[in-house]
Amino acid sequence: FDPKPLLNERRGEDLPPSIRKGTKSSQLTERQGALAVVGSRFEFKKYGKSGLEMSELLPHIGAMADKLTLIRSLQTDHVLHEAAVTELFTGTALLGRPSWGSWVSHALGSANPNLPEFVVMLSSGDRLAPLHPRLWHNGFLPGKHQGVFFRSKGAPVLYLDNPPGIDEAVRKETLETIEALNRHEAERTAAAARIETRNKTYEMAARMQSSLPELAALKEEPPEVLKRYGAEVGKPSFANNCLLARRLVERGVRFVQLMDGAWDHHYNIPRVLPRKCAQVDRPIGALLGDLQERGLLDETIVVMVGEFGRTPFCEGPLSFESYGRDHNGQAAGAIVAGGGFRKGFSYGKTDDWGWAAIDEKVHVHDLQATILHCLGFNHEKLTYRNRGRDFRLTDVGGRVIAPLLA
Repeated sequence: FDPKPLLNERRGEDLPPSIRKGTKSSQLTERQGALAVVGSRFEFKKYGKSGLEMSELLPHIGAMADKLTLIRSLQTDHVLHEAAVTELFTGTALLGRPSWGSWVSHALGSANPNLPEFVVMLSSGDRLAPLHPRLWHNGFLPGKHQGVFFRSKGAPVLYLDNPPGIDEAVRKETLETIEALNRHEAERTAAAARIETRNKTYEMAARMQSSLPELAALKEEPPEVLKRYGAEVGKPSFANNCLLARRLVERGVRFVQLMDGAWDHHYNIPRVLPRKCAQVDRPIGALLGDLQERGLLDETIVVMVGEFGRTPFCEGPLSFESYGRDHNGQAAGAIVAGGGFRKGFSYGKTDDWGWAAIDEKVHVHDLQATILHCLGFNHEKLTYRNRGRDFRLTDVGGRVIAPLLA
């Protein structure tokens, strides 16, 4: 959603060294003899009364343009997946820190005692993508703030159903015995807080036994809603996850994290990009519209973002039918809607080549700080002391980007 007509005009030419200014992409293209620029094969259109420009590959998201904020100048510190995605979700490339959702769970607490505060869902996709549990881990925050992983097929949460031959009465007696043993252990050790968290986990699991089947019953949705999302009951997909996300938000879940792989397009963009966009465009457009119709969009923040952008030059051989792009941490983007953000608004600018942000730059920490602000928290004061230091999601950086706010 950042049109660069110059790239089509200068197609096949080497990206000028003066533009790169000594900066680097990943090692995948550092050894290429030439860095031939290539523009998009797909048209850009102006959507809505606001006239926001986005690709023709995103018509359903484009239809919601007047509800969106486009950030065209997002930057990260890293160009490798592992480090960049970890920084995006935890505020640092270092391992062991709490994830974004865990911080929000810690700050906001529960709005529904029968469901987790933080839920994570993954779409089927690139198995090599670095979508690890650390991206929804609680780190050093109490264990109750860890994201609960919902599976796309079968029972959403494993081991939640009673085993064969175990009825509710036996299950209840078992849980009460476990809780009593845990409390006895807590009284004689220094691990009271950890054991209390364990007890609360058992209690939540017991409550979810009754709340989860109703929540996950997508078959209860009207046929026209399923069609709008492109969802199919019993068939795992990003569309199903988007619909389930709406049902979670309706029921008071604080943070829903949808992750979708297979976006690492180092080759064959003309073929794979339209397919991937088609998989997410309709469901995201439907989710935004659904939240709007139900009066939930203004109190919900919807964020669409990847760990970095892509290069304006081609990775590997350039042909009309096939080309790829390398990683680029200097020029990425995000789409944000709802929850106090401006509507029908574009912020930030990259150079004419799309190589780097040059105006109104937004660091990943700035995005995190601004979203926490819209949730009602000062990112510098939302801290947790661990081993003598006060930690926060934005590490030692971040600023609220006031122009993004309504």
